[in-house]
Amino acid sequence: MNKDLTTGKTSSVLWRFCLPLFGSIIFQQLYNIADSFVAGKFIGENALAAVGNSYEITLIFIAFAFGCNIGCSVIAAQLFGSKNYREMKTAVYTTLIAGGVLCAVLVAAGALFCTDLLKLIHTPENVLADSRLYLDIYILGLPFVFYYNIATGIFSALGDSKTPFIFLACSSVSNIGMDILFVTAFKMGVAGVAWATFLCQGVSCLLAITVVFRRFSKIETNEKPKIFSRSLLGKIMLIAVPSILQQSFVSVGNIIIQGIINSFGAAVMAGYSASIKLNNLVITSLSTVGNGISNFTAQNLGAGKYHRIKEGWRSGLTLVWVIAVPLSIIYFFASQYLVYIFLNNPTGTATKVGVDILKIISPFYIFVAAKLATDGVLRGLGKMNRFMAATFSDLALRVVLAFVLSKPLGATGIWLAWPIGWVAATVLSLVFYKTLKLEKTLKAGK
Repeated sequence: MNKDLTTGKTSSVLWRFCLPLFGSIIFQQLYNIADSFVAGKFIGENALAAVGNSYEITLIFIAFAFGCNIGCSVIAAQLFGSKNYREMKTAVYTTLIAGGVLCAVLVAAGALFCTDLLKLIHTPENVLADSRLYLDIYILGLPFVFYYNIATGIFSALGDSKTPFIFLACSSVSNIGMDILFVTAFKMGVAGVAWATFLCQGVSCLLAITVVFRRFSKIETNEKPKIFSRSLLGKIMLIAVPSILQQSFVSVGNIIIQGIINSFGAAVMAGYSASIKLNNLVITSLSTVGNGISNFTAQNLGAGKYHRIKEGWRSGLTLVWVIAVPLSIIYFFASQYLVYIFLNNPTGTATKVGVDILKIISPFYIFVAAKLATDGVLRGLGKMNRFMAATFSDLALRVVLAFVLSKPLGATGIWLAWPIGWVAATVLSLVFYKTLKLEKTLKAGK
């Protein structure tokens, strides 16, 4: 059901909108966690290392899909908030067309260059074949990833966070079952893990797109909307391109860090793969709540309600801390048991590496939570320069410090780079928000 986020008590409206988004991303992350769980438990440590190694490259593709999601979502939310339904539909159709073209280019690029990229990050020979196999199958499913992300962005723009939650809950549970079936019963190895994800994402995508078009057919407009608009594409790109660059550079930074990690061998790779999936569950969940704050901000910007934007930031900050604090405690004190989930033989180097990572980074989730909530407001207002500056400062610090600290401290130096980058970027985001003149932004319509 479509939901107007410009009326009602701010905290209640925002929380009711964002909590299903949080639930959705939990289930979405189960895709990757299930892949790693099945690979580590039922195939072996090298398979876990291969899936984790490939995952860093898949994040580049996801960055482009996410950019289409947030670009369409923010612009459509602004138009929905201002009741301009004809232009809103055109913005969605424009994104679907442009997103399809972009996806086709990425499929071709992935097929041509993934092996070279795997070698560039020093993927060990004993996991190279499985890494490439996983990526080959993943790339075939890129259209599903793209159009599902666009569909969820449309739902969010319409104030509907419950429909994507239902799709993802069903799909993720199915994916876990299919992972286990393909690997244990059909003995398909890493390919089974990849094909299970491919099939479940495909079903989710088709269902989501179908519901979007049915929902649109019920929204009446005075005139028939255009199928494509260059001017709206430009507005979408102003949001999408910085978001793509932000996510892409973060992914490239993670790949560079993965290359450093790979030099320490398969055991360290496996420990990192286990812990980073757990870490990404937290970060992605908080990022998704930040996206919800962006949609809330964008709708209220379109409706001309400045006071609700400021109230939304405060309510959003409370929400992300409510999520981050318990997870920080759980990750810190139960790190060993969480890492065990992914490892068939829970002893030795891989376990120690996974536990060390979680204990080092988990106390700092409160900082990255504040950053992501604040970034949500900046992006919803279209202040992409400030948004990107805060993100790149985090990335630059983490990559540089990973190189520098890994020399004297070994792999531990890489993990220490995370909290330093987070704290610095959080301070920068808060400064950008506090120095922003929201009244002028609203009057200027930017």
